[in-house]
Amino acid sequence: MTKHRIYSVSVASVYPHYVAKAEKKGRTKTEVDDIICWLTGHNQQSLEDQLAAKTNFEDFFAQAPQMNPSRSSITGVICGVRVEEIQETTMREIRYLDKLIDELAKGKAMEKILRK
Repeated sequence: MTKHRIYSVSVASVYPHYVAKAEKKGRTKTEVDDIICWLTGHNQQSLEDQLAAKTNFEDFFAQAPQMNPSRSSITGVICGVRVEEIQETTMREIRYLDKLIDELAKGKAMEKILRK
């Protein structure tokens, strides 16, 4: 089975789209960063280092300091697929991030997005 091409795409190349999607709906870059850090265990500096290094999605999630255990409570549909039904681990992590950014853009409160 071949890997999906998103695995080799750098997070830094998609990151501006996450920020633009959020800002278009009145949200902030800081909120996007908070979501990414919550999901992966990165702090602001290590996130910026990963973006500067142009780390691809596969390595970004594989090298994450500590994936948040609460991420399994993220459910719903993204790109026509239920995130909780995705079997492949890396793809599920990517879709979790997509789902959280979507929730931010839809105006959901940060407490709910971060499953507090």
